[in-house]
Amino acid sequence: MEYLLLIYGDESKRPEMTPAEAEVSWKGWADYTDWLRETGWYLGGEALQRVRTATTLREVDGKVVTTDGPFAETKEQLGGYYLIDCPDLDDAIEATKRMPALERGFSVEIRPIQKAGE
Repeated sequence: MEYLLLIYGDESKRPEMTPAEAEVSWKGWADYTDWLRETGWYLGGEALQRVRTATTLREVDGKVVTTDGPFAETKEQLGGYYLIDCPDLDDAIEATKRMPALERGFSVEIRPIQKAGE
């Protein structure tokens, strides 16, 4: 079963880091990604640029309107994701528990992928 692990956090609390601090921080993510690859579950994943770079489209009165920024004001913003393929939700939960995001105060939403026609 494929799952999307959506990583949310408060960007305003993300500290500015020196290059050395960023390298240490990213190592945890690299190790986690390597572990997912070793299990054979890794399908993809990326960090996202800050929410201020987002563009949102929606239909208003029959016209498509484009706005800068996220869809809605929220306390947490989507900061990245992993796409995994593992046997079941229990394994997806176990994979998520190993993610560095949780120890850094982020929340992670696990969403099963719905294939077209299912």
